[in-house]
Amino acid sequence: MKGPAFPPLEGSARVLGTLALSLATFMNVLDSSIANVSIPAIAGDMGVSPAQGTWVITSFGVANAIAVPLTGWLTQRFGQVRLFVASVLLFVIASWLCGLAPTIESLIFFRVVQGLVAGPMIPLSQTLLLASYPPALAGTAMAMWAMTTLVAPVMGPLLGGWITDNISWPWIFYINVPVGLLAATMAWSIYRTRDPGPRKVPLDSVGLGLLVLWVGALQIMIDKGKELDWFASGQIVMLAIVAVVGFAFFLAWELTEHHPIVNLRLFARRNFVLGTSSLALAYGLFFGNVVLLPLWLQQYMGYTATWAGLAMAPVGLFAILLSPLVGKNVSRVDPRKLATVAFVVFALVLWMRSQFNPQSTFSTVLLPTLVQGVAMAFFFIPLQAIVFSGLTPDQLPAASGLSNFVRITAGAMGTSIFTTVWEDRAILHHAQLAEQVNPGSLAASQTLAQLGAAGLSPEQAAATVNRLVDQQAYTMAATDLFRLSAWLFLAMIAVVWLARPRRAAGIGSADAGGAH
Repeated sequence: MKGPAFPPLEGSARVLGTLALSLATFMNVLDSSIANVSIPAIAGDMGVSPAQGTWVITSFGVANAIAVPLTGWLTQRFGQVRLFVASVLLFVIASWLCGLAPTIESLIFFRVVQGLVAGPMIPLSQTLLLASYPPALAGTAMAMWAMTTLVAPVMGPLLGGWITDNISWPWIFYINVPVGLLAATMAWSIYRTRDPGPRKVPLDSVGLGLLVLWVGALQIMIDKGKELDWFASGQIVMLAIVAVVGFAFFLAWELTEHHPIVNLRLFARRNFVLGTSSLALAYGLFFGNVVLLPLWLQQYMGYTATWAGLAMAPVGLFAILLSPLVGKNVSRVDPRKLATVAFVVFALVLWMRSQFNPQSTFSTVLLPTLVQGVAMAFFFIPLQAIVFSGLTPDQLPAASGLSNFVRITAGAMGTSIFTTVWEDRAILHHAQLAEQVNPGSLAASQTLAQLGAAGLSPEQAAATVNRLVDQQAYTMAATDLFRLSAWLFLAMIAVVWLARPRRAAGIGSADAGGAH
């Protein structure tokens, strides 16, 4: 249901409005990845393992995924400007509490709160941004929005690394306070007169409860599976049953409810299901790799958090340069062709990373990151155009909430699956390499003798060799995942070409769907 139409903003009001929305979106998306390189420091301070520390990332992602589909209902209930500003202010408070958290449990709890209140920020930033620009400039507006959402996850590790090394990890959360207060103040001063206002709407509380139940059970199962030896654990089996049964009831309820919290009937549309699937799978792969690379660099390549962040930083260069170009042309060029460019370049980047070894230099690590910026520019806008192709205006809010929900959940799951598979593959490689370290191995005997001659005791020499085997095993496990990801990106090209986007829709109507 649409509120009254407001004319586009002009001049300095449009510039300041765009800046306020961009700051809020950047802060939100940054928080999904800023903790990535800080996990070892947080885990060390809290006295938990890095694997348990990844809950700091996952908890935010899952809570955010649950909150995003509620945006449509919350917007009608409170009004979009009030809701946006309230979300930003609550996000600031939650960030401050994350920095103050004394234990890992309290930190994870505040990250859940942070993820929940962050839910409406991204869809509403699109709504307000598109309403600020005339239809002719909608493509440019969406390109600017896409730059923010794609560059922030990669800037996160750089900023997080520098803060962790030079100040302390709580400041990765404290920096949100001034940014959020500035964004909220500017947004309220410019947009407060452009709010359609609240109205009474029914809440599908059963659908919401089932959504929280099955998404929560599924994510906890994925995160705890590695620690509890998967289906050998009664707890994991129970979580799997809850997730499957909860999902089945959720499907049945939402398909028969008059006011469903998530409009699942959209999945009957060819373009929506193929576009959303491609976007979610690609984002899950992208995010899994964004988490894996700094973990490997810090734990097994001797990088500090700052250097791990620097290795990720150049990705923004080509993304910023090329995104406006893609935004201008997405209505003229078949979006399937643009998405194909993204997937081919992602595959090339991951193939380059699959060649890494423990002797890889900083420049070797940096080059694929630079190239990845090209893929990111061609990634988001064309896939969104496919997702929203052929939808009527009244279907757009539900479609955006649902596609964002699937994408964000896929990103959180990508984190969990990648860290699990990485450790499993490393254990396998370690066992195979350790078999070569035996009294009959000339290389092993010579290495131990050299270490002994350098003044190390037999135990110290054995520990040093084990560390080298560990480094090699975890590197081989990482390159396995990079290679697999490259093949999966190539396979997804076929999925994109099964879609039949309607060329007539154009960027204005196609991407406006992201606006809720």
